Parts: sequence; C-alpha cells; structure tokens
Amino acid sequence: MRILVTGASGFIGSFIVSEGLSRGYDVWAGVRASSSRQYLTDPRIHFAELDLSDRERLARQLADLRGQMGGQGWDYVIHAAGATKSLRREGFFSTNLLGTQNLVEALDSCNMRPRRFIFISSLSIFGAIKEQPAHGGATLYPPITDADTPQPNTAYGESKLAAEAWLREKTDWPWVILRPTGVYGPRERDYFLMAQSIKQHVDFAVGYRPQEITFVYVQDVVQAVFQACEQPQADVMQRAFFLSDGCSYNSRAFSDLLQKEMGTRCVLHVKAPLWFLRAVCAVNGTVCRWLGKLTTLNMDKYHILAQRNWNCDITPARQLLGYRPQWTLEAGVRESVRWYKEAGWL
Repeated sequence: MRILVTGASGFIGSFIVSEGLSRGYDVWAGVRASSSRQYLTDPRIHFAELDLSDRERLARQLADLRGQMGGQGWDYVIHAAGATKSLRREGFFSTNLLGTQNLVEALDSCNMRPRRFIFISSLSIFGAIKEQPAHGGATLYPPITDADTPQPNTAYGESKLAAEAWLREKTDWPWVILRPTGVYGPRERDYFLMAQSIKQHVDFAVGYRPQEITFVYVQDVVQAVFQACEQPQADVMQRAFFLSDGCSYNSRAFSDLLQKEMGTRCVLHVKAPLWFLRAVCAVNGTVCRWLGKLTTLNMDKYHILAQRNWNCDITPARQLLGYRPQWTLEAGVRESVRWYKEAGWL
C-alpha cells in the first residue's frame, strides 16, 4: 500500500509518516522544497516535492511521480498540509482552500485518484456556538455536533470551512474529513509556549465566564487517520468526524498538569478580562503586520482564547471509525514535557 502525506514536515504530518512506516506502508512525504526534514530522517521515506500553490506545476510534479511509481498512484492521500498562521486573511485561503483544490484537481487530471482522501480540518470551523450552560448534562456546555451550523470566528476556521464545503461538492470523490480539537504533543509549539510561561512561574488565562476545553494527543489523531483509511465500511465515506480524547476540562487543567510534570513551584495564576486581551491582540497584530512578522497574539488568537465552549461529540468517530482515544490528558502532558526536556526546549 502506498500513501502520500502532505504537510509531512509539520507537527501532525511527521507523526503520520512515522506511523505509516510502522504499519509497513510505502510512505511518500509531500513537502515543499524549502521544508525542514528534521523529523523525516528514516531512509524508507520517499520524498515528493509538491507546490500546492500552482495547479499546473503540481500536475507536472504528480505526473513525474506517477512515472517513478510505474504508472501507479497512491492508495491513500492524507492531506495534512495547511496554514495555522498567516500575516493576512488571504494567506489562510490560498493555502487551506486553494491548496486543497489544486491537490484534488491535479490528482484527478493525472488519473491518480486514491481509494481514500483524508482531509485534516479543525473544530475551529464551528466558532463560538452553544455557549449557554446546559442543565443536567455531563458537561457544562452542550457538545458541538454534526447537526450544528458552523459559525467560524477566525480566518483560519473560515478557510478550513471553505475547503470542507468545496470537498462536499465533490460527490464522486472518496473524501473523509477529520476535525480534531486542540492537538498537543511532542514537537508542537503553541502549547509549548504555555510550558515556557509556567517555567517562568506565570500562568495566564482570560475571561471570567467558565470555559470548557477539549484536547487530543497527536498519536490519537494519527490513529484516527489510519482508521479513516483502513475502515472497510462504506458509511465512513464523505463524512466528517470530530476528534478529542473524549473528555472536557476547565481552563486550569492543562496548565496544572504542566506545572506538576515540570515540578514548577509558586506559579502566579493571572486571569485578565477579555477587553484587555482584545486590546493587546489588536495592537500586536497590527504592528506585526506592518513589520511583516508572524505573531501568536492577533485577533484570531483572541477569538480562540475568548471562546468558552470547545466541547464536541466524538460518538460518530467511535461508532463508524472504531476510534478509541488511548491517551489521557495526564499521560499526554507527561510525554510532551519529557520530550521538551530531552529536545532541549525546556
């Protein structure tokens, strides 16, 4: 079996490549010419330099690769490439929407349609919905489900939703969409910033209304990817699935576990009002755009931190994909901190 993993040099993509090799697949890592190959050192990896921004060039690249594979294509294409940060709104759409369109249409034009096309989307496409507390339920807020209408409040979420909508129009294509919540683990840098802050004895949170957060460890996302590929049942086709570890947490859960695993004492827990965060993100985002620098603190980040409900229903993934989260939050944080230390990040 051959698989192509786009975004193979990225956080999630590099773990998908490793898992594919461990399962005995013939793995092709889709990368840009400028991509780092720091986590792609296994000699069994085949590299495919792909320019997802240029459809005609991409078609030529795919045709060349098809020739190298004896006129064959890939059994599974896992589209993990995407932009999570961009100086401008257009950058998200050029990568997350146009890049997806170019890949699908170039594969079609080269007669390389796979058995399954797995698109890594995000829970962020739904935005801040269902933020009125539930009564008598197991969680503070009702979970987001497939029946809900997406209302993305970030450019990233809007671009991912646009890509999903475009894929849904491809009724003859074998797509499956995965929508993970906050993905953490070794090599991930956004949650690492929280670890850095706690190491400096500060934990920063925003908003005074209760917040319910969900997480998923990177290896559980990888598990779902291969279940989406290998599940023989046809009813997983042209479906979207939420991914989390099956639990929900208050806003202190992740930082408290980081503090415990790092052995950091005397952490100052600061909770700022949303208006303060909004002002900081607006000013910082504007200045960084002027300077041409990417920044974590921008208005997209404000909306993400301000959102109160990240609870989602993974029942369809359990029932149809056979998805069973293996990593508790405590175990995942412990492994992440261990890796951060061994890699010299902490």
